[in-house]
This record gives sequence, C-alpha cells and structure tokens, in this order.
Amino acid sequence: MKDEMVLGVPSRLLQTLEIGQGFQPQVEARLEALLDPRNSRFRPRSKAEQDPEFKQLIPYVLIRKGDCWLHYVRGKASGEKRLVHMGSIGIGGHINPEDESLFHRGREFYEAALQRELSEELSLDGIFPTQPLGLLNDDSTPVGRVHLGIVHLCRLDGREVTKREGCITDLRFLTLQQLLRRRPQLETWSQLCLDYLMQIEASPAAPVRSG
Repeated sequence: MKDEMVLGVPSRLLQTLEIGQGFQPQVEARLEALLDPRNSRFRPRSKAEQDPEFKQLIPYVLIRKGDCWLHYVRGKASGEKRLVHMGSIGIGGHINPEDESLFHRGREFYEAALQRELSEELSLDGIFPTQPLGLLNDDSTPVGRVHLGIVHLCRLDGREVTKREGCITDLRFLTLQQLLRRRPQLETWSQLCLDYLMQIEASPAAPVRSG
C-alpha cells in the first residue's frame, strides 16, 4: 500500500513563532509562516507519526449552527486509531499533495485542501465558510506530539449537514453546556477548544458569538 504523504513543519518552527502549549488564539501571521513553502514540506505519514521533531498540520473545523456545535464520536474506521470511540467537535484531517497541480503551496493550496477534506467527511450543499480561530499545540499525548491543529470556525445557515464517512458516528449538534457534560469523553484537542469557547462565549467581542 502506498504511504500517504502529509504536510508538516519542523517542530523547532513553533519555538520561532512562539507557539506554546494549548489553544493559541493569535493565528493569522503564524498561519502564513506555517504554510510558507520555505517552512513546510511533505513527508510519508508512517515516518511523520513516529517523529516528534516534525509537526503534521491538521485543519480542525468547529461547526456552529445557532447556539449549538457539531459533535460526533470517532468510529472504528477512523484513520487515527488512537482516537477511536472518543468524542470530537473538530472535523478535518491531514493535508495531502493532491491540490498542488492547481495551486502553489501556501494559503490558496491550504484553503482548497481544507474544503476538500470537509467535503470528504461531511455532506453540505455548497462550500463550508470558515475563518481561522486559533492553533492547537499539545505535547501531552502521543497524538499531540506529532500534530499541530489549525482551528477554524464554520457557521452554518439553515442548511443541514450529514456525514459521508463511516468514521463519523453519532453526529449531532449540542450546546456548550451539553458538551461540557461530555468533556471527559472528548479527545484532548476538543477539550482544549471547548475550554476556549467557554471562556470567550460571554465576551461581547467574541468571534464565536451568534450573529
């Protein structure tokens, strides 16, 4: 079987960009640096998964509908076996080279790859409108040590969204309070995102408020 090629950056770049542990809300300038072809490169996934000196870049999209957020449970078909049966509020996956023939590597390439990844996992009429929300860096788990999450917010209008892939089970929209009760069953990245959402939800200037 052919080894999947995944996009990532050297872990030392995170120190240069002052990306610490946890959820990092300052994202735009850092995102440009992370996607710069001079900093990022493709590597075989089998090697990248075992190398903490290389951080695989993972778009991680939080989908909001009204006052509720998409939640699902990772099924047995999930590509990341270490997260099977765990709850998640983030949709996304590895960035592969398929779109390089259309775009130079960088922001346009990344946005095309993000939309492709979302359309593979979920069914929605049209594109998923997203905005960068933050970065996720967590070296406390084996999965986190070799991945860097790029968190996006997607606000849905009245359209319905359904799953496409078997790795997504028990898909439903839940309020933050409902998610909080499920926090112990969430994967670490989703716990960090939920904590951030809970902190800023009451702020009038919060980027995730309804409206």
